[in-house]
Amino acid sequence: MTGSIVLVGTPIGNLGDLSARAVDALRDADVIAAEDTRRTRALLTHSGVPAQGRLRSLHEHNEAEAATSFVEQARAGARVAVVSDAGMPGVSDPGALLVRAALAAGVRVEVVPGPSAVLAALVLSGLPAERFVFEGFLPRKGKARSQRIDALATEHRTVVLFESPHRVHATVRDLAEACGGDRLVALARELTKAFEETWRGTLEEASRHLEKVAPRGEYTIVLGPATDRTAPPTDAELAEALRGALSNGASVRDAAARVAERLGVPRRRAYELATQLNRPSR
Repeated sequence: MTGSIVLVGTPIGNLGDLSARAVDALRDADVIAAEDTRRTRALLTHSGVPAQGRLRSLHEHNEAEAATSFVEQARAGARVAVVSDAGMPGVSDPGALLVRAALAAGVRVEVVPGPSAVLAALVLSGLPAERFVFEGFLPRKGKARSQRIDALATEHRTVVLFESPHRVHATVRDLAEACGGDRLVALARELTKAFEETWRGTLEEASRHLEKVAPRGEYTIVLGPATDRTAPPTDAELAEALRGALSNGASVRDAAARVAERLGVPRRRAYELATQLNRPSR
């Protein structure tokens, strides 16, 4: 007798978005693997679904170990419903390791789709939605972060990212430095909730906007695609980009390298100008 692993999409804010099929899947499950059992218990109560001792934890710190147990229960005939705090399990949330373990063991995996912050923010942004990439959360610091942000500077598809309210301003500033302040962006927060807001403009304007308001709630950033430059940048444009990089703490060498790659100019030209800009005034 074989059960299954059932990935259940849950609301990203408004509990009214939980589908009838999702309610059925949670009601029929023998086990409910939840990222946060307290939040899932509240969702079940709202939906009139009894918990009945079925709630089990599945979070980033125990997923590798817990996956083995859930797969064995499914192999024994149990239906294991998997939910994260919001959205689809396995996408920037626990669930991917469990899916791989289930597939490797020959256990059936099903999905009950639900709300998506990625798609909601994308269509609200007004930016091109025909081709897009999802970056999730960027690395918080170091070389891994700078490499990912530099790659976005030349990305010709719309980019969707997640960010916390505590780091959204720093991320917007870093994106402006790498991509240019005139790159279009949309900042969506509190999606589907009472205070839902989508702000639209350029990265430079977004940075100024975040200086004036206190960021609250989780943010979904939608970054417009890079555009092809038909003419090489002027010295003034190059100098502006270098000043932005230098003012954010980059060394002359790093600023020159990053700006040269982004604007498609020789590194020597960027380095010479960065050196001039970095000289102390007399």
